[in-house]
Amino acid sequence: MRQAQHLALAALALSLTPTFAVAERNLVPTLDRSFDVCPDRPAEPVWMQEIPLRQAYQRVLVQDIYRAQNLERIVETGSCDCETRFPSWDAAEAVFREKYASNERWEMLQSSDAYNRRANAARTAAKAICDAAGNW
Repeated sequence: MRQAQHLALAALALSLTPTFAVAERNLVPTLDRSFDVCPDRPAEPVWMQEIPLRQAYQRVLVQDIYRAQNLERIVETGSCDCETRFPSWDAAEAVFREKYASNERWEMLQSSDAYNRRANAARTAAKAICDAAGNW
């Protein structure tokens, strides 16, 4: 009886294999980023896109600064237009260059954590404002 169950499971697995293989072949990876909300948001600065993998923590820190600044700005202004939610990267870059660019990796990781906490603290209120504006 036990052997029959194993054979039945094996047959089922084999019968599903072509389905999974076909589904996998239909996936088309793309590097194009399209957004439903605020599609004209500014791209990351080129230096961030081209940063070596070993220094990716710098890019992450700028992204975290950008996210925290934007969510806090939404809450402060009560506005979630696209320019408020996705402004240029200039302010986040300036904070990074003035405060963190010469820091050690571990210091940048700690700073990223702090900016993530700030962003998460503002997220719920910002989401409510952006939901009402149709920009979440």
